[in-house]
Amino acid sequence: MSDRRSFLKSGVAVSAATAMLAHSSAWVNAVADETGAGKALIGHGDFRYRVNKDWATVNPFRLHIDNCHEMVQDSKGRLVMIGDDPRNNIIVFDKSGKVLDSWGTYWPGGHGLTLVDEGGEDVLFVSESGWVRSLDDGVTMVRQNGYVAKMTIDGRMLFTISHPMTVGAYTPEMLFQPTETAVAPNGDIYIADGYGSDFILRYDQHGKFIQKFGGRNNDDKNYNLANAHGVAFDGRDPANPKLIVTSRGQKAFKYFSLDGKWLKTVSLANLQICRPVIHGEYVYAGVCWSHHFAEVNVPKPWLYQSGFTMVMDKDDRVVSCPGGEQPVYENGILQPVKQDEARTFYHGHDVCIDEDENVYVCQWNGERTTPVKLERV
Repeated sequence: MSDRRSFLKSGVAVSAATAMLAHSSAWVNAVADETGAGKALIGHGDFRYRVNKDWATVNPFRLHIDNCHEMVQDSKGRLVMIGDDPRNNIIVFDKSGKVLDSWGTYWPGGHGLTLVDEGGEDVLFVSESGWVRSLDDGVTMVRQNGYVAKMTIDGRMLFTISHPMTVGAYTPEMLFQPTETAVAPNGDIYIADGYGSDFILRYDQHGKFIQKFGGRNNDDKNYNLANAHGVAFDGRDPANPKLIVTSRGQKAFKYFSLDGKWLKTVSLANLQICRPVIHGEYVYAGVCWSHHFAEVNVPKPWLYQSGFTMVMDKDDRVVSCPGGEQPVYENGILQPVKQDEARTFYHGHDVCIDEDENVYVCQWNGERTTPVKLERV
């Protein structure tokens, strides 16, 4: 905090600098004391949390945050975040919120981040979604094809997986805008083409194409995906490992076998969820939107703030919505859940759960704020 006081006392802040600081809660707001005084409580049932928006201490003049897309925890306990500001795509924090490292200038549409233990070594799979800002005005978003990169934990590139037309899986006019990856214990890589053509693409550990499934126009509509935003390996039942795939446009998770056979669909009322994150027996996810775009009278309804997070048990029942209302079921069907009155979050995009059951929430369109820490009560 001494750096902050010195800056404020210097009197040299111009309007642009003031605007930057206004978007960095870690530098503007006073940190609440360690007893939790002043921190709101959110969540339901056994999943209640104190909200700590000032957890991370990021100097906005040295590190740059646009959207905080995803976060994982490595074998050393460090929290590794990807954003889409290509001046420093990857930011590494310790659990106190101190920045330990930053690297990466490769991903103007940096989106997905998956960590895998390969023989005792951490590796990262990064999804470049292909959504980038126009060079003409720096605001307009432009769609282009993306790719997946396998990286060492300190930023050395190992290999990439590019457009599936190179292996005959797509035709050249099909978009490839991957949003997420999952890696099975045998090394098979599953890529969710969530902003492109909505297929799940399967490769072996060396990047050799195996199969694709999903897409949009199947005779069996159970296989159809709409914004296949996330994919996760689900090993909670060791005898029946499977994949959980996000179909965000359908407000659902879909379960598939590892060879792409549809198993079941879990409808989630109005929750437009991001990737599934499995921790213990539970599935966690960010909720990017909970409103129907046609029902808000704003020019860009996708920017309307209605996000939060959710926790789903092993029976596929939502048991808590931190930042949202308490989930309610009627006749076994989840009813619509709205954002809480405090508007705790902007748009929940990803969650990372540490060994103490704390949850770190990354936000899209979050006014350049750092991840929010939810301290388990």
